[in-house]
Amino acid sequence: MNECILRTHQLTKQYKNQKALDHVDMTIRKGTIYGFIGQNGAGKSTLMKLVTGLAFPTSGSIELFGATGGDELVRARKRMGVSIENPALYPNLSAAQNLEAHRLQQGIPGKTCVPRTLELIGLAATGGKKAKNFSLGMKQRLALGVALLGEPEFLILDEPTNGLDPMGVVEMRELLTRLNREAGITILISSHILSELHLLATHYGIIHQGKLLEQLTSRELQEKCRQFIHIKVNLPERAAVVLEHELATTEFEVTAEGVIRLYAHLDHPAAVSSALVAGGLELEQFMPMGEDLESYFSSRIGGGTHA
Repeated sequence: MNECILRTHQLTKQYKNQKALDHVDMTIRKGTIYGFIGQNGAGKSTLMKLVTGLAFPTSGSIELFGATGGDELVRARKRMGVSIENPALYPNLSAAQNLEAHRLQQGIPGKTCVPRTLELIGLAATGGKKAKNFSLGMKQRLALGVALLGEPEFLILDEPTNGLDPMGVVEMRELLTRLNREAGITILISSHILSELHLLATHYGIIHQGKLLEQLTSRELQEKCRQFIHIKVNLPERAAVVLEHELATTEFEVTAEGVIRLYAHLDHPAAVSSALVAGGLELEQFMPMGEDLESYFSSRIGGGTHA
């Protein structure tokens, strides 16, 4: 788990007078699902293109599977599967024919990977149905199948659930989770559906105006978004005793300002306030607080529309 799959150092991409990516230091470790979050134009797709070799950095460096440049980096990229923006699907070909065409383009030996991939992505029963007649969800699955043909160790997916109905989103999430857990594939995924990323990602990166603002684990994110009752009383030390003895909880903390954050009894605030008043305390502030995922990400990137 400690092995580093991708590391960027001061990665920068500039177009004329605008920096699409601004000195980004990103680390993705083996076995993780890295949720990449930011607004439209924040730099997500730019970073993915630099990592996959579809664009070149203005400055900075990319380390992929330990390779840092030249032919080594080219070989390392062959260990990736990529689906960025609109994948090139052949509308008049079936799912199997699409995969076979991409297999030949990628120089993957043997044809056994085609039926195996069709089964994996749930398109084995589509027969001769042409891709132009597929639903959006089926097209997204086929695009993922193209990325999976070479049995990659690292998947880079740009908005793989974009436009899917709720059931399609769930199916895509279950498929990606299975690929990660059963096949050990490390995944970098960008998405504007934050609630869905929360169910999928093990790590997060938040990018805004080309700058990587924060990297954190799902556990760290949960701690930051943890709900609590904000309590301010005249005697915080006595309040702590009441919480321990009358409400039988130690799930609280007292800040340097004397504010109590109570993480227990969230469903019974009236019982908490009653116990404190009965203990001779004066309530100055008493309110539920804490951010949900949407509000946390919004506060970090300054609000707006995620994508």
